[in-house]
Amino acid sequence: MSLDQNLFVEIVGYFASFMVLISFLMRNIKKLRLVNSVGCLAFVIYGVLLNWSLPIIITNVAIMSINFYYLFIKKQA
Repeated sequence: MSLDQNLFVEIVGYFASFMVLISFLMRNIKKLRLVNSVGCLAFVIYGVLLNWSLPIIITNVAIMSINFYYLFIKKQA
């Protein structure tokens, strides 16, 4: 990987970390799940960019699935 590619991969990883971190500051659970899902999606992309790092991909797909379930299937009161 070139220096530019490495920088891009790192930026994706930092963005994902930032979004997950910011999600924990949300008071509204729906907003928390939405922001967290963006972070998880970024982590999935990050995992793919790291030559398909399955622990990163599987964990974040699972978290996104839980968020999706609570956001769209089991609506909260």
